[in-house]
Amino acid sequence: MNDFFSFRTMITPIIIQIIFWIGVVLCIIFGIGYMLIGSQYYGSAAPVWGLLMIIFGPLVVRIYCEILIIFFRINETLTEIKHTLEERRVAPPPAYTAPPVQPTPQE
Repeated sequence: MNDFFSFRTMITPIIIQIIFWIGVVLCIIFGIGYMLIGSQYYGSAAPVWGLLMIIFGPLVVRIYCEILIIFFRINETLTEIKHTLEERRVAPPPAYTAPPVQPTPQE
């Protein structure tokens, strides 16, 4: 809970997924509406545009949401790198051991 109030835990990726599904539903509703009612106002090409909105609308919404999520994935990765570097600073360096000395053969 402390991470939530200090803004270390992100809730926006969950919200972006909700926005994606709302966008998909709206694209389908508007596409169907454009196919049915649009032909009265915009001519005979409206059903084609409505069908294109149903097909490509969710794809465009998905690409937009993925771009937004990439920013949060970058943040998560950078946070992991930061924690890894902090762990390395805390751990003491390994002790130096000299390599074993090889005896020289006598002639």
